[in-house]
Amino acid sequence: MTDFEHLKRIASQVRRDIVRMVHARQSGHPGGSLGCADLMTLLYFDHLRIKAPAFEMNGTGEDIFFLSNGHISPAFYSVLARKGYFPVSELATFRAIESRLQGHPTTHEGLPGVRMSSGSLGQGLSVAIGAANAKKLNHDKYLVYVLMGDGEQQEGQVWEAAMYAGSRKTDNLIAMIDYNHKQIDGPVDEVMPLGDLKAKYEAFGWKVTDVDGNHMEALSEQLENCRKSAFHGFPQILLMKTEMGQGVDFMMGTHKWHGVAPNDEQLEKALSQLKETLGDY
Repeated sequence: MTDFEHLKRIASQVRRDIVRMVHARQSGHPGGSLGCADLMTLLYFDHLRIKAPAFEMNGTGEDIFFLSNGHISPAFYSVLARKGYFPVSELATFRAIESRLQGHPTTHEGLPGVRMSSGSLGQGLSVAIGAANAKKLNHDKYLVYVLMGDGEQQEGQVWEAAMYAGSRKTDNLIAMIDYNHKQIDGPVDEVMPLGDLKAKYEAFGWKVTDVDGNHMEALSEQLENCRKSAFHGFPQILLMKTEMGQGVDFMMGTHKWHGVAPNDEQLEKALSQLKETLGDY
């Protein structure tokens, strides 16, 4: 049985890592990272069938995760480190010169857990489809997961990939959208409205499920449902309603914390709302 209280404690520590990393370098993207901390924790500490801390780039015989909206790298780096892929102390090098923990994940530094560079939005779904096809060719019964942003859905490459996956019945693929309705320039509906995302993906042959991305129990249930529905002739996607800045009250409800670092006073206020559970780096 899943210990959700334990997972929520981990998520709190991940959120502490996020705000501390971004504050230390005065650079980074705390808003979306905080909003996706529950998902990232649930994936890496309960759901994904992975060989951590061992890492092989090809991912044979394990589930594979791709982060397409690479600007939420603080959340990604935190769960990778807390899972044991690399030392937790390395989080202190976030965005430093010559650090492996660049602002957007890259592969040329050989950071365990990272299988694609994702500084440019719109590419992750295509990469995930390629990996899913490779698993099928290799008769590998594990799954491929990919997380995208909602503003990222404005990229045309996403829809080419979505059309391909639906028409080719890429049914070992589970995609997720961080649907917080905010992007760097403002509300998504004001920058470029997405319309009915559920209807659009369904029209391309996907199974689509709405879920609260900050409700760990509900999210866990839907991820498990997706796993059970895999290999049934259709790709799947979770539209996750999340709150940008989740867990830090003054960062919630606005797009302004998409890519702004907290100052010293704001850091202390944020940390006072986030319980330390695994020990700060």
